[in-house]
Amino acid sequence: MRSPRLIFTLLFDGSSFMMSRNFRLQRVGDSEWLTSNYRFASVSESIDELVILDVSRGVRDRAAFLDAVRKVSRGCFVPLSLGGGITDPEDALLLLRSGADKVIINTAVWTNPGLLEQIASVAGEQAIVASVDVRGVGGSSEVMMENGSMPVGNDASQLLRELGRLPFGELMLTSIDRDGTGMGLDLGSLDLLDPQFNHPVILSGGVGKGEHIAAGLADPRVTAVATANLLNFVGDGLARAREDVRSLGHDICTHMPAQSISRLDAGAEIDP
Repeated sequence: MRSPRLIFTLLFDGSSFMMSRNFRLQRVGDSEWLTSNYRFASVSESIDELVILDVSRGVRDRAAFLDAVRKVSRGCFVPLSLGGGITDPEDALLLLRSGADKVIINTAVWTNPGLLEQIASVAGEQAIVASVDVRGVGGSSEVMMENGSMPVGNDASQLLRELGRLPFGELMLTSIDRDGTGMGLDLGSLDLLDPQFNHPVILSGGVGKGEHIAAGLADPRVTAVATANLLNFVGDGLARAREDVRSLGHDICTHMPAQSISRLDAGAEIDP
């Protein structure tokens, strides 16, 4: 059984990193601000994986995105997942060749599900994280796409059942209502999943303290919890949150330094 994981998420828009609340963005600072004020290289001591998403509301600049990734992740040796606006296999492979261990697919999961098959045929299912954003609770839940601005359909449970038939390695399930609130994870969103759903689940949206992470990991359907609440974890916040999780009885994994992020400067290739 895979050990529980703590994942940290950074959000990038244009030239800056952002805070998000209910998917509304607020600028935090550029990569120079992040590295100088947050001492970001030390983050790998407290997390198991790093996610960086391009959440740009306008035209995405992949070169600027990858440049920012290089700057903030230099010396941060944990597995890396990159995503945001991936619409074709070439874009996904660019991120993988640039050093990502996994790519995160959101809107295209619904608009072009064949994309997952195309990526999987080259990089394998384990290289794909299907990202699903949910708004509302219980029977009124909606699956949203396009940065949470457009509903996919009316029956969230049915949509997630259909998703389970696609090739991907993990599901990232995010509550739009809890996003950035620090009020705790929406564990009820897990009830939208089919009882036979057999993919690892990353739960996201609402983490404000270590107890929230522990509550998510206590659910047997959850294999990882992700937090993007940067300001809640300035300084030693992530380290304290990780210790809180351990003190509450969760054997959160001890990770070995990965080579993935250091490959960003090496221009590593994957086999075609």
